[in-house]
Amino acid sequence: MTVDVLAVIEAWQRAASAKDVEGLIVVSDPNIEIVGPRGVASGHSILREWIARAGLQLQSRKAFVRDEVAVVEQDAVWHSVETGEKLSESVIASVFHVENELVTYFSRHDSLESALQEAGLSDDDAVPLIE
Repeated sequence: MTVDVLAVIEAWQRAASAKDVEGLIVVSDPNIEIVGPRGVASGHSILREWIARAGLQLQSRKAFVRDEVAVVEQDAVWHSVETGEKLSESVIASVFHVENELVTYFSRHDSLESALQEAGLSDDDAVPLIE
């Protein structure tokens, strides 16, 4: 189960980083809930809007998984959508819920501790990343 959850999350992150809207939709539940700095939204249409303006690239650093809930600590780099120029970079953490091989929930956090707390996970739930 853990490998399947991580495989779905890695596919989701690759699609988001590549601005591959259709690839992102394929691994996202039609009613995906997205929580971020701008609030809460849901559905494929919000994913399409987000990916068009995000300019975000994600690279996994650590993963924590229990059942269908995961936290992934990531290197995040934001680029200008217009010019491709790097705007900022940071280490963030994201909470994912995966059901039936689809991401049903995504929540971005500024710290690993915050994400682990939301997800109810701990260091005991650490798992190796998929190579």
